[in-house]
Amino acid sequence: MSHALNVRRAQSRDVAAIVAMLADDHLGAGREDTATPLNPAYTAAFEAIDADANQFLAVVEEAGAVIGTLHLTFLPGLSRKGAWRGQIEAVRIAGGRRGDGLGGRMIEWAIEECRRRGCVLVQLTTDRSRKDAHRFYERLGFEQTHLGYKLTL
Repeated sequence: MSHALNVRRAQSRDVAAIVAMLADDHLGAGREDTATPLNPAYTAAFEAIDADANQFLAVVEEAGAVIGTLHLTFLPGLSRKGAWRGQIEAVRIAGGRRGDGLGGRMIEWAIEECRRRGCVLVQLTTDRSRKDAHRFYERLGFEQTHLGYKLTL
């Protein structure tokens, strides 16, 4: 795929396609709800994301179809002399498009967007079980520097 990525801010009409990509793996299959009509919680979450200037829910389109997504959050902080960070989450590629370099190009786009917004670093998390994702991010220059914890509420 050599042509430019068509990355844009997600719109409400994209939410079902994003949810389908989130559900299309071993972790998401058990935690997402792809039923029609779409669970209203997804619409409420989208509206909150869309209303926040420090959030950018991105989709990649090709021939009118959503084929990739990622969620950028821009985080202000006092550490590192008041530096901003870019947080990349929920990176997904449509099933038929995995393995063709689209994911790497999306991450490169996200890094450039973080630079454009004045971030001094980009960070992300990935589930411990996603060994392929770990290798993918390391190939892109990310280093595992922290140990993360979660508490389900």
